[in-house]
Amino acid sequence: MTLGRNSGEGGDRVVNNDFNMADEEIQMLDKISKAFHAKGKKVVVILNIGGVIETASWKDKVDAILLAWQPGQEGGHSVADVVSGKINPSGKLTMTFPAKYSDTPSAKNFPGFPVDNPKEVTYEEGVYVGYRYFNTFNIKPSYEFGFGSSYTTFEYSGVKLSSPTFKDKLTVSVTVKNTGKVAGKEVVQLYLSAPSKSIDKPKEELKSFGKTKELKPGESQTLTLTLSPKDLASFLENRSAWIAEAGEYKVLVGASSLNIKQTASFSVEKEITVEKVKKAFELDSKFTELKP
Repeated sequence: MTLGRNSGEGGDRVVNNDFNMADEEIQMLDKISKAFHAKGKKVVVILNIGGVIETASWKDKVDAILLAWQPGQEGGHSVADVVSGKINPSGKLTMTFPAKYSDTPSAKNFPGFPVDNPKEVTYEEGVYVGYRYFNTFNIKPSYEFGFGSSYTTFEYSGVKLSSPTFKDKLTVSVTVKNTGKVAGKEVVQLYLSAPSKSIDKPKEELKSFGKTKELKPGESQTLTLTLSPKDLASFLENRSAWIAEAGEYKVLVGASSLNIKQTASFSVEKEITVEKVKKAFELDSKFTELKP
């Protein structure tokens, strides 16, 4: 079963019958799921969409969801290869699928004011955009940033840092083993949890990622990811500079932003000023940014 959405420039999406499912879609999904499950058959929903939609209310009614996005003229072949098992999918979400629209940090700001004919929008979420908001404020999504299923399973082990203290750069290595029955690839994600004594920091942020080769059942590969000074830093408006605070940093390596498999720590002994810039613009009007 395919659910479709159009998306493009020149018009904003809406909540009802776009982000949320239409009543007709829910009825169709219910009827198909009941009919095929009664015959012992599985139901797969293929999402031919250009943006995030609501999935929390219906995902348990079906056996699988394949997110095809808007794949173009070769989409049919691509989807057939995945559904048939010719290809083992290895994609990961580049955004959060919220459980409901109001969970999105910008929901209360969009589409702006005046309400009856919006002319201006002030986004107040500050650094808490996307998964940075959901993870920091412990808002449970339908599918988290970085999520993606496979026809096999992977085991993470042996995370190692090149040094216990950060100098000019630091490397993180981890071994990934295919523990399932079919060949597949895994996307390894490296998140960083940084000190936040004087800098507003999300709970963790993606700083690097890498993809294994196609691993046969039982095969392993060690991936090495690198952290630079800029990866540690945040921009401080009052100092017009990118700053990495001194303190302890935690490395989180995993299969998604909420599925962390291995952790390690390193320290920054002295504050690092990565880059200084000149202030170019003042705010047109003051507003309050979101804080935990």
